[in-house]
This record gives sequence, C-alpha cells and structure tokens, in this order.
Amino acid sequence: MPNSGSAPVGELSLRTVAMPADTNPTGDIFGGWIMSLMDLAAGMAAGTRAKGRVATAAVSNLSFLQPVKVGDVVCVYTNIAKTGRTSITVGVEAYVLRLNQGERVRVTAAEIVMVAVDDHGVPRPLPPVD
Repeated sequence: MPNSGSAPVGELSLRTVAMPADTNPTGDIFGGWIMSLMDLAAGMAAGTRAKGRVATAAVSNLSFLQPVKVGDVVCVYTNIAKTGRTSITVGVEAYVLRLNQGERVRVTAAEIVMVAVDDHGVPRPLPPVD
C-alpha cells in the first residue's frame, strides 16, 4: 500500500515533465495522464519481477492529492507490495518537483495489480525469485 508520508517508497521508475498538451481547460494536468504514467511504471516494475509480459488487472485506492501543473517534473515510484501465483501488487506514488526545484510534493497514490501473461494473454505463474 502506498505510504502517507513525505518520502517516496520504492524505486524511481519514471520521470517526465508535465507539458501543456496534457492539461484540462483550467490548466491542470489531466488525472488520466497521471494514471497512465502510474500504470506504465507499475508495468515496468511488475514486468521485471515477472520476467516478461504483464497486464493490468486492477487499480485500487487511487487518490489524487494535489494538482499537477505544467512544468512540474513528475516522478513515479513503485514498490512491489505483494505477489501471488500469477499476480503482482504494486504500490505506486507520484510526486512532483514544482518547476524542477524545491521539495517533492506527493500528488497521487494507488495500488495496481498486474498479472503475468503469456504470448496469448493467458495468466501464467510467476517465475521463482532469483
């Protein structure tokens, strides 16, 4: 489960800059854009653990805590919280650096469940941990 503190948990999995093309009519960044970054980061973390293809199965406990503005550096952190036979639950947090400076601000958090799948999209068992 993502934390409620001010320090990120897990690995920095993705970093990008929020651009004007990703804004809503009021000038804030679309929540869907942030969600897509979080899903991408969770997929990378889970794919490494699964040693292959994964698919998003569920998103839970998604919270938008602060708006993201154009020019913010968005940093997405992932932490594998739990594994099952075919599934990997990833805690995901997004932080921003406002105008690429100052303290990190936690803006979004969620749990994303990814499932290891074969080439046909059928769930497959996770390989053993090295």
